Order: sequence, then C-alpha cells, then structure tokens
Amino acid sequence: MFTGIGITSIQVLDQDEALDFYVGTLGFRVSSDVDLDFMRWLTIALPDDPDHEILLEVPGPPALSEETAARVRDLTTKGALGLAAVLDTDDCRATYEELRAKGVEFTQEPVEQPYGIDCALRDPFGNHIRVTQRTPMKEITEEVRKRWEESER
Repeated sequence: MFTGIGITSIQVLDQDEALDFYVGTLGFRVSSDVDLDFMRWLTIALPDDPDHEILLEVPGPPALSEETAARVRDLTTKGALGLAAVLDTDDCRATYEELRAKGVEFTQEPVEQPYGIDCALRDPFGNHIRVTQRTPMKEITEEVRKRWEESER
C-alpha cells in the first residue's frame, strides 16, 4: 500500500531562524521553499537522504485556527510536543562535539544504550531531537530500565 514516508513536519516559530539552525548548523539542505501566498512551504532534507523531507511548519492557518496555533506555539516552546526527530550518525560522540562547538543546546550527552550511542538536543524553538549511532540491539538490562525511568522524572 505505502512505499515510504516522504515528508514529516516539525513545528517552528520562525522559518528563517529554522533554516539557520537546520541548514546552517545541522547541515540539512533546502528541498523546497515556495511562497503559496497563504503560507510558506519550506522543506529540508539531509544531503545523503533527499527523499525524506522535513516540513518546517509554522503553526497557523490554513491547517490550524489562530487559537489552536497559539496553543501549539506555546507547547512547542515548552518542549511538550514530544520527540521531533531521530537523526542517525556514524559517530555520535564526534557529532556531539562538533555541534556543541557550534553552540547547540544539548539536554543529554552521548550515552551507551542497548540500541547504540545517542544524545539529545533542542532546536531553537524547544523541539526535542535525538542523535543516534545505531548498533545491533542488545539486551535491555534492569540497570538500563532504571536509568530510563529516572530520566523521565
């Protein structure tokens, strides 16, 4: 039935600031930037993965009423919309150091996980993004479960 996921979206409050972060800092490329009069259709993709785009979407009409958009903007800035994306990398620790040197705000340093090594950052709007160096899945130990439970508090 389906052949893939073409576009997902991340809520941003300012598309130019989002471009600066996602393209200028994280290394994405602009896929499309179209003024539709009623909205700006702005998508980005990783250079090595152009078929998987992210729509950098400002909450508002036509998709949302102004009242609902205001609530979404508030939730975005509070980081309350949950995980926005998981970005794969071949070397999590090196990526962490490179991005940290560029001033990216991290909420978690690289940590060994059963699925690899990962860390967490926030974009300028509050969205949560994980950076993961995947490895074959290992057993989830009781120690790991406790660590995950503690991080949720």
